[in-house]
Amino acid sequence: MKKTAIITAEILHNGGVIAYPTEGVFGLGCLPSKELAIKRVLTIKNRDASKGLILIASDAKQLDPWIKLPDKTFLPEPIEQYPITWIVPFSKKISKLVTGKNEGIAIRLTTNPIVRSICSRVESAIISTSANLSGQPVVTNQTELKKKFEDLVDFIVPGNCGPASGPSEIRNLMTGQILRNGKKINND
Repeated sequence: MKKTAIITAEILHNGGVIAYPTEGVFGLGCLPSKELAIKRVLTIKNRDASKGLILIASDAKQLDPWIKLPDKTFLPEPIEQYPITWIVPFSKKISKLVTGKNEGIAIRLTTNPIVRSICSRVESAIISTSANLSGQPVVTNQTELKKKFEDLVDFIVPGNCGPASGPSEIRNLMTGQILRNGKKINND
């Protein structure tokens, strides 16, 4: 995993776009500081830029440049069995391509060991959006991922998705409002 994280970090620092496993589905991503790479992610996915994207990180410090919270300890700890994406206020440093027309930015502290390793290596949060064309089903296995995205991204990170059975729940951190329901992982 260390060698993969090193290769992935180099690609991301050079403005590349990756496909990678997350808690429940495969994602497309890049560094939030690389505007051209963000545009590529939106183009690959055929996503409306007004919708915004998610930032995922292995720790709250990696989100510091991009979010505007009075106290980062306010962020709840990630729960492996139930990934939650939080909507929080954003800083002026983040691209409008990431926030879209939203009043907050979507963030998640990931429990996926592959993503945690990548974020630690690049010392930054990374963009995350599901690896699918907008409106199409999400990709949940490497074979399908390679078939659909191998020629569109710079690197496909090897590995499998975590045990979540779909995209994460989305909640507004300030109000507690649930904006998209998620699925709890059933370990039975």
